[in-house]
Amino acid sequence: MSTQNSQPDVPIRRVDRILAFTALGIAAASVICFFAIIIGTALGMDQKAFGHGAWPVIAFIPYWGLPLAFAMIITLLTMSFIRKGRASRP
Repeated sequence: MSTQNSQPDVPIRRVDRILAFTALGIAAASVICFFAIIIGTALGMDQKAFGHGAWPVIAFIPYWGLPLAFAMIITLLTMSFIRKGRASRP
C-alpha cells in the first residue's frame, strides 16, 4: 500500500543541478582519460612517451577527477537528504 503525499515535490535548486552535471562531466572525463592511458600502454608507449605532450594532463585527470566527482556526489546526496527532510517537517 502506498501513501499519497499531498505536498508538492521539493524543487531542484540550481546548485544541485550544477553539482550533478559537474560531477558527471568530471567522472566521464576521468573514465575516458583512464581508457586512453590503457590504450596507449597497449599500443606500446613507454614511460618516456607518457611524460611529454598532453599525457601528463591526461594522467592527472583520473588521478584527481574520480575522487573529486565522488566527493561531489556525496555532497549532492547530503544536500538532497537535508532539503527533503526539512520539506517534510510540518
